[in-house]
Amino acid sequence: MTMGATASVLDTLGAVTLLAWTVAMWAAVAVLAYANRGPVRPWVYRTAAAQIFLGVVGQLGHLQEHIAQVGYWVVNPNAPAWMTPWGTGLADGFGQIDHSKPSLGMEILHFAGNLLFLAGIVGVMLITQRAVRSKARTWAKMGVWMQGIHGLEHFVLMLTVWLGAPRAIGMSTWFGLLEPGPGLWTYRVWWHFAANVVGSVVFAIAVYHLWRERGRIASAYQPASTTGNEPHTNQRSPVASRNSEVPPSRSAETPAPTGAAQR
Repeated sequence: MTMGATASVLDTLGAVTLLAWTVAMWAAVAVLAYANRGPVRPWVYRTAAAQIFLGVVGQLGHLQEHIAQVGYWVVNPNAPAWMTPWGTGLADGFGQIDHSKPSLGMEILHFAGNLLFLAGIVGVMLITQRAVRSKARTWAKMGVWMQGIHGLEHFVLMLTVWLGAPRAIGMSTWFGLLEPGPGLWTYRVWWHFAANVVGSVVFAIAVYHLWRERGRIASAYQPASTTGNEPHTNQRSPVASRNSEVPPSRSAETPAPTGAAQR
């Protein structure tokens, strides 16, 4: 997966846009986590829902890259790992950080893609924070742990290349012990494909339960009703006032004569 040494203006704009998207997603995570600690704020629900949607979009783009790599491997099992033209362009854009490390751009691209994915799953955790016994939250928690480990793997792969290691060091390279060749390419392509497919399925199940529980979750972000907080007054209702004005019956005013009652 060696990237080219040059990058077009479009490649650079794409890399900058993806980086800005990633930073914005994690800035939203910080803001939402802080806001959710205080009183109920309806905008937190809407913002978290938007973050989850953007996380889904980002992971769809990320997953298709790994599906394409596996498809290419099936046809060319002994060839070096392949990337789509748009993936290669983004990697070239990121690769401008250091032209002396040809694979650095690719490692940064995949690390950014995993951060977007993780931010989307964290969004499910944030939006269900006030929901009791939420299945969406249970699945999202599982996804955060899984994707957190996968993201850490990509961070290590990126960092080792950035620091000058001859090859990326991580679980998907047997910590640098696998020499470049069909064995390494095959193992790494399928390792990351499996990790992304499993993580995507967990994310999809969490979103499915989130959709089913949306009414209960949304109601937790509604401001408390003020009906019970209205000051008590002694004013009577119109119906009670009219009833109080009806004159009592004669039987209630004057008791019947005693003698007549005896007869």
